[in-house]
Amino acid sequence: MTLKKIINKLALIALLGAMTGTGMAADNVGFVYVSPIGDAGWTYQHDLGRLQLEKETGVTTSFVENVPEGPDAERVIREMAKRGDKVVFATSFGFMNYALKVSKTFRKTAFVHATGYKMGKNMGLVNARFYEGRYLTGVIAGEMTKSNVLGYVAAFPIPEVMQGINAFIKGARSVNPKAELRVIWVNSWFDPGKERQAALTLLSQEADVITHHTDSTAVVQAAEDQGKYAFGYHSDMAKYGPKAHLTATTHLWGDYYVKTVKEVQAGTWKPGSVWGGYKEGMIALAPLNEAIPADVRAKIKVLEADLVAGRFHPFAGPVIDQSGKTIVPAGQDMTDDQLNQMNYYLQGVVSKVPN
Repeated sequence: MTLKKIINKLALIALLGAMTGTGMAADNVGFVYVSPIGDAGWTYQHDLGRLQLEKETGVTTSFVENVPEGPDAERVIREMAKRGDKVVFATSFGFMNYALKVSKTFRKTAFVHATGYKMGKNMGLVNARFYEGRYLTGVIAGEMTKSNVLGYVAAFPIPEVMQGINAFIKGARSVNPKAELRVIWVNSWFDPGKERQAALTLLSQEADVITHHTDSTAVVQAAEDQGKYAFGYHSDMAKYGPKAHLTATTHLWGDYYVKTVKEVQAGTWKPGSVWGGYKEGMIALAPLNEAIPADVRAKIKVLEADLVAGRFHPFAGPVIDQSGKTIVPAGQDMTDDQLNQMNYYLQGVVSKVPN
């Protein structure tokens, strides 16, 4: 075991010990985070939702951050349920099976898993339509690129990530048919070193606009250092690249957390699957960089209004994959089932899907 793993293990044991201490409210709500909270990124956005929950409902919450997607996750989730938490929010894809397993033992606890696909008698799902924001940032990228080469740092090849990649290139090609997208996989949700190296590699391959589906700010910082453009993800990352950061697809979890906990308190909660986007107020863009031309800003405002009204679908046909196969014909929109089975690249992505 490496020194880093030993330190992480000891920190986790300490956190578990703290969780079992006295003073926890009977109606406590627990949050399990895959990465450090920090001040930007995936976990940071969930933590903003947790703080909103405390403010608007008065419930006591607790969290454990930097929990690996493995047996440690099960121990954390089980400890929260064991101490009597009314709701446990497991906020990463790799927590799914562990949350489901624990939910079968603690039937009086409500479990909610973020971004997965398995449900139980007392476990529901929540996800956001990240791809809506991705399409919009793709439009901006297609307008801003000079080299017609875009770059994408990605974590794992699961449907959620593939949706973002494909929406990004589809948006870019809607305004710039010459745009192409290169993807590098880092096989981690949070590894600033790997993320930065991947970003620098893409920039060295002529990409002049890059983005990421990972948790740190490393990609935005790399673009700032190299004098290129970037889009943040999960949260506004402008302070890490004031010139580079064009905008970011941000996720808004607070209203959902408030609604869910109130339903549990009232005894009306039932496990279901929630997948919200612009229309539900779960997706929004961060403020647009002044470097974006006025006509492009206006175009984005129109698209945002259309998303809210349900007049526009980022995967409206024709949707054609990398091999030239038509996935969705003209005149139709991709269904949610199709979105959740996405395991291919669309035309315009020049990288290969990993095995």
